Order: sequence, then structure tokens, then C-alpha cells
Amino acid sequence: MYAIKRENHTVVSAFIFQGFSSFHEHKLILFMVFLTLYILTLAGNVIIVTIISIDRHLHTPMYFFLTVLSISETLYTLVIVPRMLSSLVGFNQPISLAGCATQMFFFITLAINNCFLLTAMGYDRYVAICNPLRYMVIMNHRVCAQLASSAFSIGLLVAIIQISSVFRLPFCHREITHYFCDIRPVMKLSCADTTLHDIINFVISSLVIVVPMGMVLISYILIISTILKIASAEGRKKAFATCASHLTVVIIHYGCASIAYLKPKSENTRHQDQLISVTYTVFTPLLNPVVYTLRNKEVKDAFRRVIGKKPLA
Repeated sequence: MYAIKRENHTVVSAFIFQGFSSFHEHKLILFMVFLTLYILTLAGNVIIVTIISIDRHLHTPMYFFLTVLSISETLYTLVIVPRMLSSLVGFNQPISLAGCATQMFFFITLAINNCFLLTAMGYDRYVAICNPLRYMVIMNHRVCAQLASSAFSIGLLVAIIQISSVFRLPFCHREITHYFCDIRPVMKLSCADTTLHDIINFVISSLVIVVPMGMVLISYILIISTILKIASAEGRKKAFATCASHLTVVIIHYGCASIAYLKPKSENTRHQDQLISVTYTVFTPLLNPVVYTLRNKEVKDAFRRVIGKKPLA
């Protein structure tokens, strides 16, 4: 039903996810945990976008990027998590090649978009601290829109290249040893030599992780050197506080991405790979709303103002 015979091998027309088959006894617990995290992620990002939209004090470049990041993270989880949850409760339906390619396309686009949005936010913090008098001039609406659209365009371009490379391969195996269509697990199903595709994938992964990570690192070296020149301890503390939330998200985001995509192909077991994947598809998206609401005084103050405007029940 899901395969077509051609010459000496069978070409697959649909895939099945193995998902968390090795955790069969704990599937219900995993379902409840992941569903809870998913709901918290959606709710947290909706709250952030709503607060920023309503409160005029947050109509600044930093919170513009945070809004775009929250929307991107929400879409990112929508691409992966619902199907993963359905497979945990027994609705593990086959996915067509076109469906798999579509899921991979949106996953890559949004994941890379998030990486470069964090870079744009790093640049925003650099301008705010190192050139505060010209901040609103440099980070005007046009520049913010260009940075956000550039992040999305890079994600879109890389996704097109990756999808074209991966789905040009003939596939002889049906079972993806994963819970979504990620590049490496899908390429393992090919009956052709994937050496060139592995090299292309590694080079692209390195560029889209190392380049934005390097740019953020340079931004923070310049930021820290500027902060250390501030005379008052209170001034230094305030400057560090404006960067704390972004820096926390950056370290965890790029850390997970580096472990997942820059490690040698055979270094981890399947269970370790799944654990890493769960971290960046389920836990990391929750960081954005948690970090920016619990650690950010401006967002907490805005939240109190928004709540205060509502009439008491």
C-alpha cells in the first residue's frame, strides 16, 4: 500500500514514525507531560504577544522582535507537537512523502528563523547599550522589519535547499526512528549513498548555527566591555538586567542546536537523539515565555497594568 516496486528495490511512498515505541509502558505519562508543556507554551506565547500589543510601553524594537519570536515559536511547535501527541495515544498514521517534506520544510524554516531572530535581538541589545543616544534612530521600524524579514528569508532559502537535497533520494525503508521528519532520520531510509547529502547537511547546519551564534557572541563581548566602563554599580546592574533574559534564551537555544546538529552522526544512541530532540522541540519553546515573563521586570509590570485595566469579577 505504501510502496512501489522498481527494479531491484522497493521505493517507499509513505513513512511511519517509530516515535517513542521503546517507551511503550510510559506513553501515557509522556503524553500528559508533553501536552501540559505544549499548552503552557501556547498560552505563554499568546500572553506575551497580547501584552506587547496592548501595552504601549512595550512598543519598542526589543519587544517587536520578542513578538515575532513568540509567533515563530508557536508555529514551530504546531508543526511538530500535535502529531507527536497523537502518536503517543495510538493514532500513529502513515505520513506521505509530500506530508513529510512539508513538515520538514516548515520545521527548518522556523528553526533557522528563530536562530537569526535571536541574533537580531542580540544586535538590538548591542545598540541599546553601546549606542543608547542613537538607539531609536538606528533601530527604526524599517530596520526592524528588514532584520525580521531577513531571518525568515534565510530560513526559507535553507529549507528549500535542504528539502531539494533530501527528497531527491530514493527511499527503501518506511520506519523513521523519530517522532517527526528531521533530516538525518529521513536520510537514513534512503537506499542510495548519502555521503554528499550528509556533507551538505553538516555544512549548512554549521553555517546556520555557528554564524548567528558568533554574531551574538561578538555583540555580547562589546556589550560587556561597555557595561564594565559604567561607573556606578547600579548602572552596571541595570544594563546587565536588560540582557539577562535574552542571554539565557540564547545559551540554551544555541546549546541544544549545537548538540543536536553539530555532533558526529553516530556519536549518540537513538534514545539520546530523541532526548535532545525533545529538548529543542518541546522544552526550548517554553523557555521564551517563561524567561521573558519571570525574569523580565518590564513584561511583569506590563502584565500587572493589563490585568489592572480589567474590571474585577
